[in-house]
Amino acid sequence: MISVSELNSFLNKLAERSIFYRLSKIRPESIMVEVAVPGQRWEVEFMEDGSVEIEKFISDGGYYDGAELDVLFRDFSD
Repeated sequence: MISVSELNSFLNKLAERSIFYRLSKIRPESIMVEVAVPGQRWEVEFMEDGSVEIEKFISDGGYYDGAELDVLFRDFSD
C-alpha cells in the first residue's frame, strides 16, 4: 500500500532531478501525478487502495503545423 510519505518521496525525487510534474485529480479514488519528459508524458495515479497505475504517452517524434488544429477540432469535438 502506498502511503502519503511514499507519494511525497516520489514527488521529492522528481523535484531533485528537475523533472517537471503537476498534480491532478481526475478520478475520485486517486491522485494523479502528470510527468513530462522529452518525448514522453506519464500519468502516474496513486489509488486509494494503495496501488499505482501508470500510463505512458510516447511521441512518434513528428511535428505538425497549424493545419493540424483542424484535425483536433474535427476528430475530437462533440
